[in-house]
Parts: sequence; C-alpha cells; structure tokens
Amino acid sequence: MKSIRSVRSEGEQRAGLLYGIGAYGLWGLVPLFWPLLKPAGSAEILAHRMVWSLLFVGVALLALRRWGWVRELIRQPRKLGLLTVAATVISINWGGYIWAVNSGRVVEASLGYFINPLVTIAMGVLLLKERLRPMQWAAVSIGLAAVLVLAIGYGRPPWISLMLAFSFATYGLLKKKINIGGLESLAAETAIQFLPALAFLLWLSADGSLTFSTEGLGHAALLASTGLVTAVPLVCFGAAAIRVPLTTLGLLQYLAPVFQFLLGVLYFHEAMPPERWAGFALVWLALSCLTWDAMGSGRRTRAKAAEAAEAEAVRLSTPTPERQTSTPV
Repeated sequence: MKSIRSVRSEGEQRAGLLYGIGAYGLWGLVPLFWPLLKPAGSAEILAHRMVWSLLFVGVALLALRRWGWVRELIRQPRKLGLLTVAATVISINWGGYIWAVNSGRVVEASLGYFINPLVTIAMGVLLLKERLRPMQWAAVSIGLAAVLVLAIGYGRPPWISLMLAFSFATYGLLKKKINIGGLESLAAETAIQFLPALAFLLWLSADGSLTFSTEGLGHAALLASTGLVTAVPLVCFGAAAIRVPLTTLGLLQYLAPVFQFLLGVLYFHEAMPPERWAGFALVWLALSCLTWDAMGSGRRTRAKAAEAAEAEAVRLSTPTPERQTSTPV
C-alpha cells in the first residue's frame, strides 16, 4: 500500500505536469491572440501589455499579500540595475515577437524559441566559462549548421529568430543572477516598464492614433486582457517549477515552439520550402541530442544520489564503539 506522503507526492507531480502543459500550451497558442488586436500596431500592443500586466500582477500580489520583497529589493541597487536591464531585454523580446506574429512570420518566430536552448548553452560557455559534454557540443554544432542552412533558404540570416533567441537567453541569464520569484520579478519588471509605456500611450492619444479609445469596447477589452495573457502562463509556470523535476520542465518547454510552428504552417499557411524544412530538421536533431544528454545526465545524477544515500545508510547502521550500548548484566 502506498503511503500518504507518496500519494501526495504523485498528486503534486500530476498537478505540476498539468500546470506546465498549461503554461507552455498558452505560450504556444498566443500567436492566435495578437492578430485579434489589430488595427493596433505592435508598439501600442506592447505598451498595453506592459501597463495592464503591472495592474494584474499587482492585484495578484495584493491577494497573496506578498509585498515584503519590495523593501528588500529597494535596498539592493545592483539587483535593481539587473532588473532594469532584464525589463529592457524582455521588452525587446515581447515587441519583436508581437511584430513577427502580426507580420506573418510565426514560423520564423517559433524557430527563435527552438534554438533558444542552444543559444543559452553557447552563452554559458562564452560568458560563464561552463564546460560542455560531447553531446552538447554536437547539439551546438548542428544548431550552427541549421542557422547556415536557414540563412541560405531565407536569402538572409533568420534575424527575427536570432533576436528572439538571444534576447530570451539573455533574459534567462539575468533572471538567474537576480534570483527572485516569477510573480515578483514580473511585478518589478513591469513597474520599470510602466511609466515609459504609459507615456507612449498618452502620446498616441494626443496624436489621435491610439486605438484603445476609438475601436469600441471589445477592442479595448482585448487590449486590457494582454495583462492576463502575460500573467496567467507565468503563474502556471511558477506552479509547475516547484512540483516537477527540472528535466520534465526542460522537455515541456518544447511544447510552445511546436504549437507555434504548427500554427504557422497549418493555420497561417506560411511557406515552407525544402531548404526551410532542412534547417528545421537540423534544429530538431540538435534538440534531440540535448534532450538525450539531459535525460542521461539526470539518470546519472539520481544514481549517484541513491548510491550516496545507500552508503550513508550502511555507515549509520554499522556498529561503532561510540554507537554500542552496554547490555545489563
């Protein structure tokens, strides 16, 4: 019979898996949402996303009564500086992605998130002096070959994909250094973005080109919902991250670009000439190498941990002079 603790652990993992699928599924389906916001331009959509995200996250933090981190953060200027850089980088990523989707380049945008793990590994080597295992070297090399093939196919480097991949990898690196919770980090970043975004919206209003107040209540509601579209997947991701192993989360991350790619090909009917298929096939091969390596590394780590625990148990169960007790005569 399973113990109560074991049943609870399995229930937590199942819930974590569902949260993870929900997070990456929503991120994968978001290309369906941005075109609904037309005739708003990408810059206006981005500004609304920043403004409404802060309002929604602020309400969530009020409901959870999680404000203690603010005072501590204000006393750390270095962390505030890193958050400002992170807010700038994620603004570039958000804006570039919205523009790509609304410009009919969903497939190219999905490529950016496919190659993001490869860029993250490359940045770890170049910036953090990390050592790669042979399979990781193979994955990075195949990824570079894929970019060359796609550059030939497009007639230019896939700039949108590279911009999205490098900006999100840089954002991940900064988040690792900042090391605060997902909801708190989003609140801090959108607080930094809020005033410039609000000023831009006010300027659009004064210029007469703001669509929020001119395209009807439904359009205004959709623009306001950009805050939910930003916050809900992040909350699901945070719930998944504390419930499932990192290897599972790493596999789930491929759901988003897979959904985006399928939407680009099947729903938006974007062109996929043979050379583009070849480039994507190389990217998928590189990711398969990474996944295989990560799973093998995870198995080895678990095996070593089990061996260490078993050795410790044997050591504790072996009688020593200190542990022996005298028996009564």
